[in-house]
Amino acid sequence: MMNRRTFFLSGAAALFGAGAYGLLGASRSDAGQNGAFPLNLSDAEWRKRLTSDQYAILRKHATERAFTSPLNNEKRDGIFHCAGCEQALYSSKTKFDSGTGWPSFYEALPNAVGTSTDTSFFMTRTEVHCSNCGGHLGHIFDDGPKPTGKRHCINGIAMAFRPTNV
Repeated sequence: MMNRRTFFLSGAAALFGAGAYGLLGASRSDAGQNGAFPLNLSDAEWRKRLTSDQYAILRKHATERAFTSPLNNEKRDGIFHCAGCEQALYSSKTKFDSGTGWPSFYEALPNAVGTSTDTSFFMTRTEVHCSNCGGHLGHIFDDGPKPTGKRHCINGIAMAFRPTNV
C-alpha cells in the first residue's frame, strides 16, 4: 500500500522527469515533419538535399558555433535565403552586427518566417523557422535595434546569400 509521502514523492519525481524531458528539447517536434508547411519532404529526402551540418540545424534544431559562419561578416546588398528550400528570408538592409557571432537581423521579409516556443536548455525562447519548409533558423530576442527592437539570431549554415548586384 502506498502512503501519502510515497505518493507525493513519486508524483514529484514524475513531474520533474517530464519537465526536464521537455526542457531538453523533446517538447519540440522536428521541423516540417508534421505536414504543417507548404514544402514537406521525408527525412531521407532532407538528408539527400542538405549537407550534414545543414540537416542538423534545419531539421534537428542544432546550432552552429559562434563566429564560424562567413555570412556573419557579409556586408553586400542582397537577400538571405533558406538553405533548405531557397525561400527568401531576410534583406541585407535589416542585417546588423550584434556582436553575438551569428548573422543578426531586426526584421524578416514579409511572411518569410514563423515562430514557435522553444523550451530547450532550461529556458524559454522564441524559435524562428522558415515558413515554407519549417527549417529551424535560430531564435528571436528582444534586444535588437530600432525600429523593431528584435534580434533575429540566425544560423549562417541555415541560409544562402544571393547578392543583388552580380
